[in-house]
Amino acid sequence: MRPTLSCALLVLLASPAFPQQSPSSPDFLTGLSDFRTLREMLPNYLNQKAFALLDARRDTVSRISTLDDVARRRALLRERLTRALGGLPAERTPLNPRTVATLDRDGYRIEKVIFESQPRFYVTANLYLPKSGRGPYPAILFPLGHEAGAKSHHAWQSVLVTAAKRGYVALAWDPVGQGERVQLFDPDLGESKVIRSTTEHTVLGIQCLLAGDNIARYTIWDGLRALDYLLSRPEVDPKRVACTGNSGGGTHTAYLSALDDRIQVAAPSCYITSWRRLLLSIGPQDAEQCLPPFIADGLDHADFIYAFAPKPYLMLTAIRDFFSISGARETYQEVQRVYDSLGAAEKMKMVEADDGHGYTLPRRQAAYQWFARWLKNSDDTEPEVPVTPEPEEILNATPTGQVATSLGGETVHSLNLQRVRHLRPRPNPRELPSQVRELLHYAPSQARLTVRPFGTITRSGYRIEKLVYEPEPGIVIPSLLFLPDRPGRLPAILYVHGRGKSAEAAPGGQLEQLTLAGNVVLAPDLRGFGETRITSLEAGNDFPRFFGDYHSAMKGLLIGKSLVAMRAEDIARGLDLLAARPEVDPDRIDGVGRDLAAVPLLHAAVLDPRLKRLTLEDMLISYQSVVAVKIHRNIFENVVQGALRSYDLPDLAAALSPRPVTLVNLLDPQGRPVPQSRAKQTYLSANVK
Repeated sequence: MRPTLSCALLVLLASPAFPQQSPSSPDFLTGLSDFRTLREMLPNYLNQKAFALLDARRDTVSRISTLDDVARRRALLRERLTRALGGLPAERTPLNPRTVATLDRDGYRIEKVIFESQPRFYVTANLYLPKSGRGPYPAILFPLGHEAGAKSHHAWQSVLVTAAKRGYVALAWDPVGQGERVQLFDPDLGESKVIRSTTEHTVLGIQCLLAGDNIARYTIWDGLRALDYLLSRPEVDPKRVACTGNSGGGTHTAYLSALDDRIQVAAPSCYITSWRRLLLSIGPQDAEQCLPPFIADGLDHADFIYAFAPKPYLMLTAIRDFFSISGARETYQEVQRVYDSLGAAEKMKMVEADDGHGYTLPRRQAAYQWFARWLKNSDDTEPEVPVTPEPEEILNATPTGQVATSLGGETVHSLNLQRVRHLRPRPNPRELPSQVRELLHYAPSQARLTVRPFGTITRSGYRIEKLVYEPEPGIVIPSLLFLPDRPGRLPAILYVHGRGKSAEAAPGGQLEQLTLAGNVVLAPDLRGFGETRITSLEAGNDFPRFFGDYHSAMKGLLIGKSLVAMRAEDIARGLDLLAARPEVDPDRIDGVGRDLAAVPLLHAAVLDPRLKRLTLEDMLISYQSVVAVKIHRNIFENVVQGALRSYDLPDLAAALSPRPVTLVNLLDPQGRPVPQSRAKQTYLSANVK
């Protein structure tokens, strides 16, 4: 039997599972044959909201033409980007750098370096130094992309070795989650607990979002401290510093160049495009490449360049890249106009190579020429000499090849947990609803609710009306309304399930039991559930397993509205539907939420007193539990950015008092039932059964 906090749990919810018919069986089709794109509804809706925000931004930036305009845009980007990060660390603590070994090579040498970007947060790096010419030399800060091998990747070594041979000091460091800095290291496996570095970034990124931060807070700070280290070297001329990298390294080239005036030349590769084209193609990338609420803040990729203008900026692009070349071209046209107006047209350039994603030879050659022009006042058209890559173990700075096993220290997880402990509030239950409303940007439509019928199913003792309602333009909610064969105005239950309205709609299921007990029951497919859920999964991608509908959840955060908020508004409009039915007593409406739908229902109940009682089943026990463990699954759709700065789920339950809440089978962040004793302790202050 499932663990529950109630000894007197409703028999209807404790009954054993019954055989279920497929949601696609004729008995459960809602008749929405005219809604052929129902599964694309949510992505299309989110895109249209984003496009409206991007259109407004386009009108704003079209007026940029002077250095003062650019300075204001730079200040805006830096303020909003820093806020999205949750702020950067206030103190530049000692780097405590040490060179652990040196590799002497023909024409250059490599120092294997370890420094601390934050106390005991170790960064492993390789510093490439020329052996010819006279210093101080120009320098290249080289953030890395997501390719295997981190700083040992062959393309990166081609750039770094060539740069050193041509008289540059170049620094590359392992990003979090890659190379020697695996954050979710499994000592038994000897590798990360997850398949991809981008998955690791996003597992940690979700924990940071709950704290009101972004994982890029850590990756950007690593880059800024790497620049501190680079400029501390006597071999480096601090007035001649460039930044370049590919993919995730292109992302961080854009970030670092926009934030730090010490960088004089920038050349991101295979990153700069536009959010409109991203949303129309591959969608949001992993957590450190998304800075919610970036689009709602009126920002786009071009703003990284405005923050750097009018210094030399080279966009390195690939015609066949998965980062849209159309978006890159449009962004280039936008910023080139501004560079022209500033009299700096020659400092803005875009190079297109007819190839795919990667720091390939055409882009590398263009970068060498760009750096020579602006850092050396010379022309460099010399062909790149092939580089024989060093093996990964040769470039490692730690004895075991992992910080986790050689040095220990802090991780993003441990640092974020410390932040949460310092931030954790003691919310006032009376003030909490207004805080939740503000954080969610909760504003259900007040317009007349549109409801469309799609037929009726008759069963023994009750009937089911198939219908849709429209909580707002662009969204339809397929629903089943169960009506018992009883006279008078009856109590009602709004029943929301993460697997959709059909999950318990079969004969003998929970919805039938609740109906035969004398309740009118409305079972809607909240947006993104049931018939409206995206079903296609990318082959070989482990994101769906860990993050569910990642794209919709991230798009929502980028436009300033979480899926929790949107689904809570769907619930509010479902309550409007029930309250307007002549069969329903509007003063006796309860809520049942299961699976992924339980968290939105809990939020909705705090904001809507029409829900008199709640039963929450298979719900995440708390947001705090997510940041307390290293790994979690299927949490992202229920993330409210910055929630732990104001409240946790038990606080919401407590704020409902004296309305009762029944909790059934609470789950830990991995989706496993938690012991009743732990559940009771967690919800001690709430009026729960």
